[in-house]
Amino acid sequence: MIATNKLKIFNDPIYGFITIPNTLIYDLIQHPYFQRLRRISQMGMSYIVYPGAHHTRFHHALGCMHIMQKAVQTLRFKGVAISNEEENALYVAILLHDIGHGPFSHAMEHSIVEEVHHEEISLKFMNALNEEFEGKLDLAIQIFKGEYHRKFMLQLISSQLDMDRMDYLKRDSFYSGVAEGNINSDRLIQMMNVQDDVLVVEEKGIYSVEKFLVSRRLMYWQAYLHKTSVVAEMTLTKILKRAKELTLKGIVLPCSEPLSFFLNNKITMVSFDKEVLRIFALLDDYDVLGAIKSWQFHSDFVLSSLSKMIINRDLLKIILLDEKADTEKLADYKNKLMALYAISDKEAAYFVFKGKLKNQAYNKESEPISILKKDGTIENLVDSSDQLQVRALSKAVTKYFICFPKVLLDT
Repeated sequence: MIATNKLKIFNDPIYGFITIPNTLIYDLIQHPYFQRLRRISQMGMSYIVYPGAHHTRFHHALGCMHIMQKAVQTLRFKGVAISNEEENALYVAILLHDIGHGPFSHAMEHSIVEEVHHEEISLKFMNALNEEFEGKLDLAIQIFKGEYHRKFMLQLISSQLDMDRMDYLKRDSFYSGVAEGNINSDRLIQMMNVQDDVLVVEEKGIYSVEKFLVSRRLMYWQAYLHKTSVVAEMTLTKILKRAKELTLKGIVLPCSEPLSFFLNNKITMVSFDKEVLRIFALLDDYDVLGAIKSWQFHSDFVLSSLSKMIINRDLLKIILLDEKADTEKLADYKNKLMALYAISDKEAAYFVFKGKLKNQAYNKESEPISILKKDGTIENLVDSSDQLQVRALSKAVTKYFICFPKVLLDT
């Protein structure tokens, strides 16, 4: 029998060639749990605004692993001891950090499961894979959960300057065409070091960090929190909520078996067992879009109207506000809609609603980005920067919005 060549390379439009470092990583990538990420969009409904944003969580996970390889190489060059076992665990942890994302990334978390977050599902997937791979993911899981004694390793995976953020900013900027998000990840990684078990950036890299934070702020307003992306994602969430509401009333909706399971059952973190995980692993964007294509012709006014909005990109009107929405105005819109279509207040609430958006590029209350000064001392980025910009980026900016059908503009 001919042995399979598992040391493959991927051609990535961002970094060029990405190499698979060993057979364990290859086998994890080949696993159906990971291959599912090819069918989960990285930027949710953003393609409605930016037609190029059709890249997937699969692309992103491989990109994260690639820059983690660069980070390990850089830190070792600077004398940071990282064993082969630790190196491999870092690759596994960053590769699988987003494996728990559901269809269209965040839409499912707010609709057909009850407060079950993708990070918790990622951990469930990692534990299931660890069983299958006979304990080879033990250390990766320890690092991912923050239980490993070398703190900087978790910071490489999850912090305010981690491999996850570095890849998604650069990748999302490339695919969406929003040039403001393009960061110099090579420079940032080259400036990294470890001091007293803390991930630090050398002082000469401070401007690259500032550029990274500015890019993050701009990407949030221009892409992730773009008002049309927001209303599309809200609409998708409401479609799934309505579908679940109708299903629980005994109305059978055409959809795939995995989606039907989640519509028919109340799923919480407590009930999210191995069987639920197995069914969740069969669920992806295609199930949801396929269902929505059918639901646009359903007799239920709410479900069909919302579904048509997504399929035909004829979305609700969304207006951004500096202050909280006027509840009287909202009630007025709702009353007009109820009269226009003879629907109930509860049904009208699917079309007329308010919300808020929060953008904070740097959270100084959270674990700070640490700057290693030339004299060997460590300073918080906010204190180290001579730019007022970083202090400004630390402030959370909140915007409010209201959504309602465009037909109400004429009434």
